[in-house]
Amino acid sequence: MTDIGLTWIASRWMVVDMFDREPDRHPRPEEGPLAEWLGFAALAVDEFDRSKAAQLGQDVQRLLRSPLTDATIRTVWLAATRGLLDPAEHGMTARTWLRRIEEAWLARVRQDDPAFVPPPPQPVVDEELRRAVIQVIHSVEDPLRLASEQPPYGVPATGLVPALERVVTEACADLGYRLFLRAVKTCFVPVPADGVTYGRFVALGERFGYPYWLVREGLNDRTD
Repeated sequence: MTDIGLTWIASRWMVVDMFDREPDRHPRPEEGPLAEWLGFAALAVDEFDRSKAAQLGQDVQRLLRSPLTDATIRTVWLAATRGLLDPAEHGMTARTWLRRIEEAWLARVRQDDPAFVPPPPQPVVDEELRRAVIQVIHSVEDPLRLASEQPPYGVPATGLVPALERVVTEACADLGYRLFLRAVKTCFVPVPADGVTYGRFVALGERFGYPYWLVREGLNDRTD
């Protein structure tokens, strides 16, 4: 596994047909892109142990209970998923889409535990960590902005860097960093493994207690 929680769901863009984002491609909604993405939310319960599976609910609530605008949430979602599923193209706000994800996840959890009640979200609001994440975001700000606004396909994520900063400062530093990492990987932003920036990426991941592979795997870390 290369991620956890909501950012694991976002990472599934790699197994989605890029043409699947078109709302009219499937005649029946139950076979369309929404169903495929919601299936990932249920799959997370089977792929992870209980504590990691619960991270999805935590992440969704961290965003839903924050003061973030819908436009901000949509922007970071688009960047993390290469723009392959835009809630707006399906007549939904980004918050409505998050609730759909949470519903699919909860339905699968309650198949095994009908009495399950999601714990309240525990966002990371430590100011030092927030500043550290913002600094790392700024270290690749220009290439990330260019790549997210000019993707080879999918919906552009215009205004990504300010949106990521708002997630970090208004919702959760942990989730903000993981969404940033997902965007960097999705946009194939160069982060050479022998450079200072790469070291900062890894060190910050260690401060959050991420598994070894979460930061490193998927980074465009070539040194040639």
